[in-house]
Amino acid sequence: MDIKEIQNLIKFVAKSGASEVKLEMDDIKITIKTGGEDRGETTTYVQQIPMGAAPVAHAPAPQAEVPAVAIPVVDENSKYITIKSPIIGTFYRKPSPDKPMFVEVGKSIKEGDVLCVIEAMKLFNEIESEVSGKIVKILVDDSSPVEFDQPLFLVDPS
Repeated sequence: MDIKEIQNLIKFVAKSGASEVKLEMDDIKITIKTGGEDRGETTTYVQQIPMGAAPVAHAPAPQAEVPAVAIPVVDENSKYITIKSPIIGTFYRKPSPDKPMFVEVGKSIKEGDVLCVIEAMKLFNEIESEVSGKIVKILVDDSSPVEFDQPLFLVDPS
């Protein structure tokens, strides 16, 4: 879940009139509390779970249209290139169920290699690499829906 999705969630909760919303997903916990009657203040707690140490962020929402959320992030992935989805659809790691995966973690790729396919409106679109390097991490599970500009792969260009 990225910052824009969290901001949209905060806006939705603020407009809905709910006083508290808790959302728990595989790797993240979010609690949004709004000030009851006056609704002048929204507090958001974001907690990442998988690493054992759980950073917690807390930011009051301004009374402007778009609330801001500050999440302290130690970015160990800054040296990697992120390959993002160019379209909305369903992400597949292999061309068909009986074929091998396009790429695995640790595999070297070059520009133009097919990394995955994304199905959109019954069309399977091959997603090709725009960089050369080594796959460090696959960020999406096979057969999962993906959004436009959602990170799919981390590539080490060195």
